[in-house]
Parts: sequence; structure tokens; C-alpha cells
Amino acid sequence: MSAIAQVIVTVQGRVQGVGYRAACADRARLLGLRGWVRNRRDGAVEAFLAGPEANVLSMREWMWEGPDSAQVTQLDVVAGEHEAPVPGFEIRPTV
Repeated sequence: MSAIAQVIVTVQGRVQGVGYRAACADRARLLGLRGWVRNRRDGAVEAFLAGPEANVLSMREWMWEGPDSAQVTQLDVVAGEHEAPVPGFEIRPTV
């Protein structure tokens, strides 16, 4: 059985208005991850990812690319153990 990982990822660059959140949610669901994704008022996208470590790592790698229109310039990852996993993967409102 694979170890479970929980991380919060902040993505910077041209990541709003390019379908990043929807693509992120689709990819996370495909990988069987739980969590959420949302825009931030500072122009970043933030996501909480929970699931098998290998799947979370695969998602983090995808997040560097994102959808075709995105241009990611920075990806910050912090442990997210303080976050309670949610069922499924959802798109949340901007904070």
C-alpha cells in the first residue's frame, strides 16, 4: 500500500483565466486525489492535494505545465497535514 501524502501547492504565473483550475480538477480526479483548487486574489492558484504519494507527485509534476494556455513561473509546496481531506476534488471560490 502506498503512503498517503497531503500537500498545499501554490502556483504562480499566468494561471488565472486560462482554464487552470478546471484542468487541475480534471487531472486530480483522474489520479484519484481528494482536495480542492481555487484562485487567489494575488493572481496565484492554490490547491490542496491528498492521496497516494506517487499520485500526488504526478499531480505536482503536471502542475508545472498545466493547460496549454498557462505559463507557470513558480510552484511552492508545503505539507498539508493540518487540512482535513474532503471527499472528491472540488473547485472552490476565490480567496
